[in-house]
Amino acid sequence: MGSLTVNRSIVLAKRPNGAPQVADFELQESVNLPLEQGQFRCRNHYVSLDAGFRNWMNENSGDEILPAMALGAPVMGLVLGEVIESRHQDYQQGEKVMARFAWQEYSVSDGTDFIARLPAHLEFPPSAYMGVLGDTGMSAYFGMLDIGKPAPADCVLISGAGGAVGSIAGQLAKIQGAYVVGIVGSEAKAEWITRELGYDAAVIRSAEEPLLASILKVCPNGVDLFFDNVGGAVLEAAISAMNPQGRLVLCGAVSGYGAEEPVAGPANMFEVVTKELKLEGFMTHLRHDRYGEAMTALGGYLSDGKIKSPQHMLHGIDQVPQAFADLFAGRNFGKTIVSLFAQPE
Repeated sequence: MGSLTVNRSIVLAKRPNGAPQVADFELQESVNLPLEQGQFRCRNHYVSLDAGFRNWMNENSGDEILPAMALGAPVMGLVLGEVIESRHQDYQQGEKVMARFAWQEYSVSDGTDFIARLPAHLEFPPSAYMGVLGDTGMSAYFGMLDIGKPAPADCVLISGAGGAVGSIAGQLAKIQGAYVVGIVGSEAKAEWITRELGYDAAVIRSAEEPLLASILKVCPNGVDLFFDNVGGAVLEAAISAMNPQGRLVLCGAVSGYGAEEPVAGPANMFEVVTKELKLEGFMTHLRHDRYGEAMTALGGYLSDGKIKSPQHMLHGIDQVPQAFADLFAGRNFGKTIVSLFAQPE
């Protein structure tokens, strides 16, 4: 257990150049100051590593969603914590929350941050609420079931299929009876998503064969629903593989996160017109009011053994930079999480 007086944080030491590296971050210590009226303090048990936060590490990258991250300041991210001290009327000691705070052992909030309360008694291990029962699972749930609406006759294609969201999205499509194919970056992930997650087939991105040709080998009758976590050239190939009146769910665009130059968009957008395709993007946190509904549904699938909750777990706050770098290097299988203590709680 960490000291109650010392707070250790991972700060942004320099702007990443392309994919984040461990050297872009530093571990710093500070003193936990007394709370002011209207504040509460959380002890963070887990940190969620999410590729999308790379967007706000660049200079002048602030937008209507988040401000740009400041050099020398704790890195913004999602955490799972417990309220240990409160001078805020709406948050009581002992409450468990999933919140957008920072990569640190303790966080202080005035309640205006993105915060989702967790049940008083957790049915599953706490780390599950960072993965399948957290924003990861919510993204897969809202994107696949609300927007994609897979049907038994559909061929569903998912990019980033071995990552946090893709690993859950594919399982949800299988529950609906669809034929599910995942795009991955290695033989190991291809074998893993088919053996462990129930994907029907996998497409491995390779310089030896155009991606479209690889997709059509396992989807010879075309694709009805594409769930995209990558963007760029992968999205372009998927558009050409789509059947008329197909649906494309745009969840992420990891190919562009941290790119030094803007990533080119698909050059075949006129096919969206000629095929009458439907494209829809979404932001999970804008459905905050439905988290309870999604958590109940996903928890039911988890209890019934219909979905698995794969995790890439590291331990100790000093491992957070490595975990984030692993994410972009493709070394994670499923959700990347760091337990902030030497052993999981």
